Amino acid sequence: MGDEADRFTVLFRRHHGHVLAYVLRRTGEAQAEDVVAETFTAAWRHIDRLPDDPLPWLYRTAQNCLSNDRRSTRRRERLAGRLAAHHRVEPDHAPGVVEEVRLRALLWELPPGEREALMLISWEGLDHRMAAYVAGCSAPAFKVRLHRARKRLAGLLTSDNPPVEEATR
Repeated sequence: MGDEADRFTVLFRRHHGHVLAYVLRRTGEAQAEDVVAETFTAAWRHIDRLPDDPLPWLYRTAQNCLSNDRRSTRRRERLAGRLAAHHRVEPDHAPGVVEEVRLRALLWELPPGEREALMLISWEGLDHRMAAYVAGCSAPAFKVRLHRARKRLAGLLTSDNPPVEEATR
């Protein structure tokens, strides 16, 4: 057990910051620590089976934890909606958002797989092979997804109609 604990300690110290940044770019601070904790709990359970380069595995596990968290959130929201159907909270559509907020909003207009491809390459700094592993597809399929995402995002950036929905994600 000592060897596993030492290996986990090294893993945690080396990759916690990367995993936290990955998660923070995909969810709010309130959920981020919980998702990171779930990710490293899974790493502890599988410490003897982790690959030599565990960062893509950690990203994929964090992605799965985020998906689980989003599903739970959607279930809670549906329940709350049924319980309080008469009360709706409208998102703030304040004009004059900064370019970074506009870019984030445009990212959320992309299909989820394309958005994730851009984020894995641009924000996480992964190469195509590692990003393909995290995305759960082959490297050639990932390259196609990334090409389409870049092309679609470029089209959105040049359009005259800035997005108003989900501008604060």
